[in-house]
Amino acid sequence: MATIALILGSVRRDRQGINVGMWLEQKLKTRKHLVNLIDPLVLDLPLLDRMYKEMTPPSKKLTELRMKIVDADGYMAVTPEYNHSTSAAMKNTLDYFLEEYYFKPSAIVSYSLGAFGGINAVQHLRNIFAELGAPTIPSALSIPKVHAVFAKGGELLDATFEHRYVKFVEEFEWYIEALKNQRTKGTPY
Repeated sequence: MATIALILGSVRRDRQGINVGMWLEQKLKTRKHLVNLIDPLVLDLPLLDRMYKEMTPPSKKLTELRMKIVDADGYMAVTPEYNHSTSAAMKNTLDYFLEEYYFKPSAIVSYSLGAFGGINAVQHLRNIFAELGAPTIPSALSIPKVHAVFAKGGELLDATFEHRYVKFVEEFEWYIEALKNQRTKGTPY
């Protein structure tokens, strides 16, 4: 069992990522993981002016978010693709912290209304997680035509994603366990 921060990346009124996130949350829980859903729409964070460590004092909302980041054994980002990149909401949510992410793996789920499933967002988000010290697993779970794959409430409409999800999450769990074991031996800094 691991604690996973499931980070949503859209705040749009008709966002599709919430359906993906609800499905992932349920699937992770069936694998006995503790899931902390991080939804930027609920958080309603201001645009980043200062990182958490620079705030005196930080808000209760940010302190609670920090604990979800610190307590996580790994991070699963659910990102839309906006203009060939991840969303501003995702980037803003991630950027409040730095050291809190160190030496824990990340996994990226991307989606789009088009045929490519957000693959450009994955590439940019990999660079962001690398800078945060949370290396991304090699695989990504990309969901093209997301509106035809998930219904409201997280109901899966396309069963082919069950198999793709299992391979993806098993790889993520492997990295969670590997990095957790290494952290018990200490970290480079």
